[in-house]
This record gives sequence, C-alpha cells and structure tokens, in this order.
Amino acid sequence: MTASAETLYGADDLTHLEGLEAVRKRPGMYIGSTDSRGVNHLFTEIVDNSTDEGVAGHATKVVVTLHADGSVEVEDDGRGIPTGVHAKSGLSGVELVLTRLHAGGKFGGSGYKASGGLHGVGASAVNALSLRLDVTVKHAGKVHEMSFARGVPGTFDGQGPKAKFTRQSGLRLIRKMKRGESTGTTIRYWYDARYFETGAALDVDVVRQKLRNTAFLVPGVNYVLRTATDGAINEETFHHPSGLTDMVEFLAPAGDRAVSETLVITGEGSYKENAADENGVMKSNVERRAEVEIALRWGTGYERTVEFFTNTIRNVHGGTHRRGFDRAMVKAVQEAISKTRGLLKPKEDMPTVDDVQEGMTAVIHVRIPEPQFTSQTKDELSTAGITKVIQGIVDKHIKAWTENRKTKAEVKTVLQKIVDASRVRLAQKQQKDAARRKTALEGAAMPPKLVDCRTTGVSRSELFLVEGDSALGSARMARVSEYQALLPLRGKILNVQKAGLGDALKNAEISSIVQVLGAGTGRTFDMSTMRYGRVILMADADVDGSHIRTLLITLFARYMRPVIEGGRLYAAMPPLHKITTKGRNPETHYTFSEREMETKVAALHKAGKNVVTPVPRFKGLGEMDADELWDTTMNPATRSVRRITLDDAEAAEAALELLMGEKVEPRRKWLVSSAARVDQAAIDI
Repeated sequence: MTASAETLYGADDLTHLEGLEAVRKRPGMYIGSTDSRGVNHLFTEIVDNSTDEGVAGHATKVVVTLHADGSVEVEDDGRGIPTGVHAKSGLSGVELVLTRLHAGGKFGGSGYKASGGLHGVGASAVNALSLRLDVTVKHAGKVHEMSFARGVPGTFDGQGPKAKFTRQSGLRLIRKMKRGESTGTTIRYWYDARYFETGAALDVDVVRQKLRNTAFLVPGVNYVLRTATDGAINEETFHHPSGLTDMVEFLAPAGDRAVSETLVITGEGSYKENAADENGVMKSNVERRAEVEIALRWGTGYERTVEFFTNTIRNVHGGTHRRGFDRAMVKAVQEAISKTRGLLKPKEDMPTVDDVQEGMTAVIHVRIPEPQFTSQTKDELSTAGITKVIQGIVDKHIKAWTENRKTKAEVKTVLQKIVDASRVRLAQKQQKDAARRKTALEGAAMPPKLVDCRTTGVSRSELFLVEGDSALGSARMARVSEYQALLPLRGKILNVQKAGLGDALKNAEISSIVQVLGAGTGRTFDMSTMRYGRVILMADADVDGSHIRTLLITLFARYMRPVIEGGRLYAAMPPLHKITTKGRNPETHYTFSEREMETKVAALHKAGKNVVTPVPRFKGLGEMDADELWDTTMNPATRSVRRITLDDAEAAEAALELLMGEKVEPRRKWLVSSAARVDQAAIDI
C-alpha cells in the first residue's frame, strides 16, 4: 500500500454506532428480516417478556390489544419493570431496558430461573424501530409512565405518534397504586414502517398462533387477544390447563385417529457448559439444570408434526433438543422391536427416525437458564448439553412404556406401524426407478399442453403454473423461451386435504404438475431429479386466483414439501391497476392494491401530472398484453414474486380446513364474524 493510499483511510473514517443506532442501521440483524416476519417478531419480543413473568410465577394474565390505529399493546400483571435508579448507568430500570442494548434482568440468573430473553436486545430493538412507544409500570406501590419517539425518551402532547414530542429523560410518577391493584407492565408501540419493506404488516393469525401456543406451554397463564374492528372490540381467550396434552390434540391432523394414548414425559437433568459470571469472567464447567416436558402420540396417518420449544420460544429449525429427541426415540424403539418376536423378518433393516416418527404428533419443551440460539430470532437451539439430557430422559420413559404390561397391546400396534413404514420406505427406494418407468404418470412423454424451455440446466430454469388458457397466450409471447417454461392449469385442482395420494394423482392437473417436475411425490420425492430451478404460481389477483394458489401451496406442502423447504416455490404478484399519465413525458405505474393506487394517483396529481381516469383494473392475467405481463410478472429484473415458506403452507392448509373442511361450526362462526368486512358496493349484483 502506498503512503498516499494510507492517508485516504484514517481513524476519522471509522464509524461507531451508539445506543440504538445499530438496530436502525441493520434491523435485520436484530429482528430476522424487514418483511412481515420482522413486524411479527417485534410483537413476539414484547409478549415473550410478559410470558417470562408468567413462567416465573409472577403473572397470571397477558392481554394483547391490536388497536385500529395499527398500534400493539401488551399488558401483564407481573412484577412490573423495576423503576428504581440503576447505580452504574444512573437511569431508571425502565429507561435502561428500553434504550440500552444487552440490558435486562435475565443475565445473572437472579431475576429469572429460565426465560425466553437472553440477549437483552428485544424490547430495546422494538423501541428503536417504533415511531412511538409508551410504557406504564405498576411497581412498588406506584404507577409510572414513560414515552419514547424512535427510542428517544420524552413526552407527547397528545395521542398517537403524530402528536408533538418534547425530548425529556426520566420516569414520570402518575399516582399511587390503589388498594388491591395488581402490579404489572403495559407497553404500547407504533412500529416505524420506514424500516420495513413495502406492504409489511402484523399478521393477526401469527399473533393468534403465538398466544395459543404459549397458552399451551404456560398453562397457568390466561392469554387474551383483543382486536378492534369497526369500532367494536373482539376478544378471544386462550387458556389450556392440560398444557402439552391439549397441544398435541390440537396439532394432530384432522381425522387422524390415535393409535396410542398421549404419552407425557417429564424430567430434569444437569449439564455443564462454559459461561461468564456477572463480572464477565468466563468460567468452565458451570453446572446447569434443565427441565424437560414432552407430550406425544401416534396416529393412523403418516404425517409428522413435531414442534420444539425452549422457554416457551418456538424453535422452527429445532436444534440440540431435537437431536437428543430423535436419537432417543430411534434407540428405544429399535430395542423394543428387537425384543418383540415376529415383528421383523431375518435380515430386515431396522426402522430409521423417519419411520419412527411417521404419524407422530409431538411437542418438546425445555426450560433452561441462559439458553444459546443460533440467532436473535431463536429459530434453533444450540446449547450443546441439552442433547444428552433429552436423550436420557426420553430413552428411559419410552423403554418403561414399551415394557409396561398394561400398555402391551398399544405398544405392539405402534411398533407394527413403525415396521410397516420402514418396509414401505425400503420398497419404494428399491423400486423407485423401475416404478417411474412403469407408471404412465412418470414414464410417458410430457403433457402436450406443456410449453417447455430450451435450457437443460436446472439452476436458471423456471416453470410457471399458469391459471387458465387465456393467460397462456400472453405468457407464451412474453416469456424467454430459453429458460421459462409454462404449464397451463384449467380451473381449480383437487383439494388434497380431502383426498389421498392415489385420488390426487387421478386428477389431470395434479398428475401433469408431478409429471412435468419429474421428481416424484411424497416420501419418494427426489429434489435432485427436479427439472426446474424454480416453480412460480401465476394466478389472477382476485378471489379465484387466491383459491388456486392456496390449493397449489397445499399440494406442494403435502406431496412435494422439499420444494418449499428448499425455497424453490414462488407466487407471482401480478398488479391490479395500470396508472398512466398524459403529456410530453407520459409515465406508466403499476399498483397492487386499492390503497396503493389511490396513494399513487394522489402523488401524481400533486406533482402536476395528468392522470388518465378512470384507472383501469386488470381482471386477470389474460387481459394483459405480452409486454405488460413481461414487465410486471415475468421479467426477473422488474417483477415481484413472493417466496412461499412453510408458514405460508400452514396458513394455506388452515384456510382450506376452515373454508372447505368437514367441521361446519368454525366455518359458520367465521362467516358471521366476517360478514361486516364485505364491501357491498363492490358486489356485482
């Protein structure tokens, strides 16, 4: 490096982000993402703090209110955030935990035996990414309040984030607590949309699922969800005194008859790990204590639903507790099978973890002090010592269950089911290639309606599943034939929630999809043989299009799940409106919702543009010409597509179950409660 180059890069070029600046600079590091999942995570961070009070035995009720102005309020009857002055920082406990990263009562172990929060980042990150945050604390006989604007303490002269703000540090004493009044903390925040992607919003269904799951995991706490709709407050209460047993029954697939009682496994174990003390000094072989609670059952079906939690936090990707559970189940079941005469034939292979867990519904919950996760979003537990703790507890209980004379018949039924699953898997593996050649579905030539691409490379190729033949004409002219293939679908495919694999494959549209992808279905699905790098669902932006997308997502979730898990299933997002301006420099804009269209038109009018009115609305993909379809939906450089996740698949299955399932009562309640949301003026009478 030359001397002149060195002088261009000096100490003044280094930046130190203080306080909450780091959160605002890189929000994805602290909340996982800046789409709707990030907005949902803000809520999770706040409600988890209230849940920690319930786990510690200090709270019995958590109330979540989703206000009409978009704000979220979480209230608990716990101990309340400490209001005294922190000696080292000179700040009140409330201001400390809401404005300083890595501050809280969950580091030393004295405040909480086991909690979901461990980084001291959650509440302060929410504060940093909120236009306004109000906190009310009932603690030590007094009621205090404090407000923040984007993490800065102060006061507002009115309601909402647009009220005049005056910067001011310190907690405000409001009044003394009344006799018999409960302590607790209430936090209300308005998240700042500037830090999130366009269209990102809090999902009420995610909130509801979070509260329901937590109510299962903390049976001593009532969770209440209040939503403001048309001036009225709708209230739902989640309380499950039977805990994980209730959760297993809830998660079990509809119509899946149990072949075993729900087994409840509880126990404690110790492990050692390196950890820092309160002074930051690292110590080795610090002994930890873990509490384990598991509920599981086997059903007649083959679907597996296994959920993992740490200190009430859902670990989507499992982690070390999953590793211990899987190992113990396989070991205990294999030993039981080897001891049971007549189950396995000579030289037959022992079942694997997939065979053991076929048809299983299980919930695994561990409570440990200072857990370690792979990220702030806590999707995967990484505390190493938990593996052996879980393995020992599960192995002991499953062995006792298999050897219990009272459950002999039940155990034999379960073991036979596992052995049968193993035989089917091995037979499919051995005959997969031959079966594909013999089956007309996978051995015949490609469907004549497939408009294939020229490339043989998988990484760049795309398959568009197009709604209707009318859209196919425009798509055929718009596509790049080198790497974009088209498969038109006529109408709505079969609802696979109500049909088995055999009936599903009899459906012409489903069989064409499976045949064109060339990777099989179900347990024989082989991602390595899939003919396209991406599958894009291209349906109209209307109710029928949403229905078709839901059916297709459910199809992939049931019989081609690795496509979703591998991030290779997408949904195209065709626009609803085309806004054009007249004049010397005409402009064209596409919008995806009524509100976005109205906002854009207003902005163009304000800028002096002459907007062509009325603004046309696309009724379907077939109404677009090739250039419009290419620019908005098919051009990788300008299109909008949404990657389908497992959460989307769960939501699709839940929607089909509600709207098309066998249970009438939930559907009737939903229709009655949703009737007021219908825009009667928009109905074509």
